[in-house]
Amino acid sequence: GRAMMPELFDELRTNPTRALQCYQILISLAHERKTATYGMIANIIGFGGSTPLARILGHIMYWCTENDLPPLTVLIVNQETGLPGDGLSEANDFNADREKVFNYDWFGLVPPTPKQLEKAFKEG
Repeated sequence: GRAMMPELFDELRTNPTRALQCYQILISLAHERKTATYGMIANIIGFGGSTPLARILGHIMYWCTENDLPPLTVLIVNQETGLPGDGLSEANDFNADREKVFNYDWFGLVPPTPKQLEKAFKEG
């Protein structure tokens, strides 16, 4: 039966599980030394609109801050300006932050759980 099937993100439509899904995308981008737009991320996770996406990504931003990690969300940029979106980076030096994100060994980290992401967001 169904019990042995892996869970699908599409069946777990909470912000914390979506945040974990975005985390996976972001660490892959970091590994490839790439940035992405909101639209690209939304397409990958099958999600419309950028406003709810900002809330989801906030989970990752606060989790990184809480754990003294480079700000992963700096990799998501505005299509027009090429700069990170308002409110998705707590820093001022995007180039330095992006380099820190690119150079960090994200695949060496055990990924956060949705619960950890949710807690960071609520406290952030």
